[in-house]
Amino acid sequence: MARDLVAGWGSRDRPAGARPRVLIIGAGVAGMSTGCYAQMSGMETRILEKHVLPGGCCTAWSRDGYIFDYCIEWLIGTAEGNDANQVWRELGALDGKTMRNFPVFNKVVDADGRSVTFYNDPDRLEAHLLAISPADRKLIQAFCRDLRRFITIDLYPFLTPPPLESVGQKLKKLRTVLPAFRLFWRTAATQMHTFADRFSDPLLRKAFRNIFFQDPEDFPLLPFLFNMASAHNDNAGFPQGGSLGLSRSIEERYTALGGDISYRARVARILVEDDRAIGVELKNGQRIYADHVVAACDGRTTIYDLLEGRYTGPTIDRLYDELLTRPGTLFPAVVSAFVGIEGDFHPDQMHSTTYLLSDSEGARLPGALQNSIVVQLRSQYSDGFAPAGKSVIHCTYFSDYSYWKTLRTTNRREYWDRKREVADFVRGMLLRRMPDLTDRIELVDVATPATTHRYTGNHEGSILAWKAFSDADDLAARLINKEHMRLPGLHAFSMAGQWVGLGGLIRAASTGRFVTQFLCEELGLEFQAWESPPAEPWHPAKLGHLPQLDSRPVQ
Repeated sequence: MARDLVAGWGSRDRPAGARPRVLIIGAGVAGMSTGCYAQMSGMETRILEKHVLPGGCCTAWSRDGYIFDYCIEWLIGTAEGNDANQVWRELGALDGKTMRNFPVFNKVVDADGRSVTFYNDPDRLEAHLLAISPADRKLIQAFCRDLRRFITIDLYPFLTPPPLESVGQKLKKLRTVLPAFRLFWRTAATQMHTFADRFSDPLLRKAFRNIFFQDPEDFPLLPFLFNMASAHNDNAGFPQGGSLGLSRSIEERYTALGGDISYRARVARILVEDDRAIGVELKNGQRIYADHVVAACDGRTTIYDLLEGRYTGPTIDRLYDELLTRPGTLFPAVVSAFVGIEGDFHPDQMHSTTYLLSDSEGARLPGALQNSIVVQLRSQYSDGFAPAGKSVIHCTYFSDYSYWKTLRTTNRREYWDRKREVADFVRGMLLRRMPDLTDRIELVDVATPATTHRYTGNHEGSILAWKAFSDADDLAARLINKEHMRLPGLHAFSMAGQWVGLGGLIRAASTGRFVTQFLCEELGLEFQAWESPPAEPWHPAKLGHLPQLDSRPVQ
């Protein structure tokens, strides 16, 4: 085991002309993407991962034959013929898989039982909304008109970082952006809250905020329209195998390219000599050396723990000293309750529904940040998530990390009591709204923000890191466009992942492509990328062995 972790990387002596060695911290989507592109571009890479599975937050776990899929709700890039899909094809992420596309993005039901169905088709959506509230005709027509325009726009800027774009690439982007510039500017400048508050119907005021399942707060109209348009174009589907299936496919692509992943390899610090990263030291004291180190893990841990805060600058200082603790800057953490049930769902049942809760109901949800809960019938998304004749439901809500972390640290018994409260609430809520589940619920497993932090190290259990369209957005973009994904004063080191590229799996994957392009420019190598070869059809056995979340289910 010890020899395998070092395996020829324990010495700084290298023969002349040897391929550049790149050490990558973290086997999430960004880390494996970096490894794939670096291998294709002629480098020798190795990934160190603290967990026993690839994917980071893009993962799953199991219990009693159920697969609890944790991450993907929709994946940008599932349709062929666009740049986002090209990234996934190069990474082998969708190899051999079918895609599930839904005609509805989400359904929102209020405490009185009234509902809004957000169809991806703007004509169907417009007719449905007008039937609910004819008095809001102008607003409804304006939203659906903008959705129709977004459906015609093909803009997925995930292939090349802006500083390295060729003249041809810049012109192509301009030809797409300029005709729609006013649309982009207006929808990016209009907050969804401001827009929603203009509806006369109180249900529509609440429902529009929850198109993305729960209210992300401080989001403008643009991302709602962009993602619904992508879904309409079958470019925001759900890949067979789900979250861990995506990660396993990228892992398979990476190892086929000659890369190596060491699991249960916990990095204690990044080794630096004369302001140059030369490798890492593991928790067990072993040292592994490389020509370049890429941190594709939690940003704060990288900068202040692994590098002891020695390499910062104005952008980093503002992000991590000022904005990290500012409310609304990080994407909220979530509580997940997975429910295993006997039997199947009716095929016409809605795959995703947000239930708006009364104040009294919301007060019963431990650590809840909003009075709502999302119910997704995950067995409708892909095969293999439950044993034959059974199904899985995934319930989530935004929650406060410090609430759960404090409980788990100071009173483990009370922590488990609150998890059981979540399970009791979910069970009761499902039986009230879906009475056909009576006597069919077999088990409930609950993951909290403290769970996310424990398994991934993500700061405050945030799955998506910096919130897009917040004050952190421009600063994170500067890390790519100006800093080239480096830290001030530190050579032979780069960062990848959501702490530089913001949230979303396609953006995480694109940071691996970007960082490799910057590295190729520095080393004088030609950046190379090609699609993975044809693969056998996906099957659930490809997920491999899955661990349990805890030693016992909550219920």
